[in-house]
Amino acid sequence: MTRRDQIHKWFVYALALIPVWLLDEFVLNRIPLFGVIPMLLPLAVVAVAVLEGSVAGAGFGMAVGILWELAYPGGFGGLVFGMTLAGMLTGSIAQYALSQSFVSCLLCSAGVLCMIDGARILRYLFVQAETLDVLLRVAASEIVVSLCFTPFIYLLFRMVFRRVGGTKLA
Repeated sequence: MTRRDQIHKWFVYALALIPVWLLDEFVLNRIPLFGVIPMLLPLAVVAVAVLEGSVAGAGFGMAVGILWELAYPGGFGGLVFGMTLAGMLTGSIAQYALSQSFVSCLLCSAGVLCMIDGARILRYLFVQAETLDVLLRVAASEIVVSLCFTPFIYLLFRMVFRRVGGTKLA
C-alpha cells in the first residue's frame, strides 16, 4: 500500500470509530443497561487488532487510549498504555494463534475486558476497600453486557477492512 492508501485507510477507521465513541459517550453512559455501563472502545481496539495485526492494533489502541483519556478526564494515562498493549497482544494472538474471525474477536474482547475490570477491581480493593463479591458481580455484568455489542462493532470494522483493503494475515 502506498502512503496515501495508508492515510486513507486509517482515516476511514477513525470515521468508523466515531459512531462507536458517540454511542459509548453520549448514549450508553447515560442509560445503563441492566445496571452497568458497557465499554465499547476496547471492543473497537480488539476488532481492528484482530483484523489488522499487532502493529496496527497497537497504533489504533494508542489512538483510542488517548481518546478515552480525553473523553473521560481524571485518568492517570494508564488507558493509553493499556489500550496500546491490548491492541498489540490481541493482534499477535489473532495473527499467530487464532484467525481473523468473529470468534477470535469475541475471545480477545472477553480477555481484554477481563483485564480492564481486573485492574479496576484491584484499584477499588486497595483504594476504597469495597467488598470483593460486589466488585466481581458488577464486573461480570459489565463484561457480559459489553460483549453483547461485539458483533456490531466487529461487523462495522470488518466492513471498513474489506472496503479499504487492510493488511491480509496469514
